[in-house]
Amino acid sequence: MKFRPLHDRVVVRRIEGDERTAGGIIIPDTAKEKPQEGEVIAVGPGARDESGKIVSLDVKNGDRILFGKWSGTEVKIDGEELLIMKESDIMGVVETSSKAKKAA
Repeated sequence: MKFRPLHDRVVVRRIEGDERTAGGIIIPDTAKEKPQEGEVIAVGPGARDESGKIVSLDVKNGDRILFGKWSGTEVKIDGEELLIMKESDIMGVVETSSKAKKAA
């Protein structure tokens, strides 16, 4: 991808959730909600504070994040549907344990 977000913006790829309920019922596409979890693809250099210094972002490429249902702007870059949002729209980073990383 050849896209660099500006300031405190982040490019996110949605991570699709399960297509079945816990009871095994398959959820059709029309009934699914868009996932609120994603992977950070690109980050901007950061926002400027009152004195003009750049404050770097807390998220980085590859982070798995949670964001609000209506957060971001949907865009298509290189044929892939992505979201561009401000870092303030991100609710948090999903940390995986070292055991889960080894299993993956």
